[in-house]
Amino acid sequence: MSGRDSVQIPDDRDFVAFRALCESEMECRDVPAETLYDVLHDIEYRKKWDTNVIETFDIGKLTVNSDVGYYASVGLVVPMVPGGTWDVITLRSWLPMGNDYIIMNYSVKHPKYPPRKDMVRAVSIQTGYLIEGTGAKSCTITNLAQVDPKGSLPKWVVNKSSQFLAPKAMRRMYKACLKYPEWKQRHEPHLKPWLFPEQSRLPALALSELSLQHADSLENIDESSLPESREERGEASDEDSLN
Repeated sequence: MSGRDSVQIPDDRDFVAFRALCESEMECRDVPAETLYDVLHDIEYRKKWDTNVIETFDIGKLTVNSDVGYYASVGLVVPMVPGGTWDVITLRSWLPMGNDYIIMNYSVKHPKYPPRKDMVRAVSIQTGYLIEGTGAKSCTITNLAQVDPKGSLPKWVVNKSSQFLAPKAMRRMYKACLKYPEWKQRHEPHLKPWLFPEQSRLPALALSELSLQHADSLENIDESSLPESREERGEASDEDSLN
């Protein structure tokens, strides 16, 4: 494997560097930092509140605080494109830092999950969240998204538009956080492998199975025949999805 394609698990310096890049934030009243952290990790709950998700699952674990997962969505990185259907495979790492938490990811290749013909394979250059506790029942969240959609729009357009689209997504997430404690009580309340790694049911992955996903290694895919978004079809409002 060449150095350009080698995959590395972030260390403490990477988390500090990521934190320095985060600039904008949203205040989350009545939501403890640990609840927001749980919501971002809980893949089963994401299927309830994320109305754009098509399919999402964890592929395997690398360490106690890093794994690899798959996410497919309508409007993953460019929701303004009608029918834009995207997917991405990422190496995700997380780190609690006192009352604060960081989750960050970047795209990788996995031999069992090559790009699909019916979707555009997006590339996460560096994406993630910084959660900062501001009180017993309050926190702020900052989203950083540097992506290459590999679709019909140039990367700079998508990254610029994310400054306006991310707040909408985070407001939806905030509403989900308010309902999470009640939902979790009914769905394996003690299962939180992101806090208790011994609970993880994921198979172990070796770094040698992965390589970096570069946008220039993907081919453009015709999006004209891809299905329209859930919002365009009038399905699943935020409120309905959390019941």
